[in-house]
Amino acid sequence: MIRLRPDHRDTYLRLHAAVWPGVEQTLREANIRNYSIFLHQDLLFGYYEYVGEDHDADQRRIADDPQTREWWKLTDPCQESLAEPGSGHWWAPMHEVWHLTEEAS
Repeated sequence: MIRLRPDHRDTYLRLHAAVWPGVEQTLREANIRNYSIFLHQDLLFGYYEYVGEDHDADQRRIADDPQTREWWKLTDPCQESLAEPGSGHWWAPMHEVWHLTEEAS
């Protein structure tokens, strides 16, 4: 999760109404699926499913993509990190406390 800066709300929502195709393709190539960002008041919650085998390497792949870095230059000023200082995270990780499975155990 991350905080959306109120004075950048319109910009952030406009950008995400038309995410650049190259940014989306890089996410797909990095084994990201079903990526959603939800907004509640001034908090953004991100969710995605990872289908690869080396999450750290795929995250580096995304970070190394020139078009994604250009995208972040536009979106990062819209956000205020809630991550623990020194953690290396921009978005604060959330910890799952419950999950409904398809089958009863």
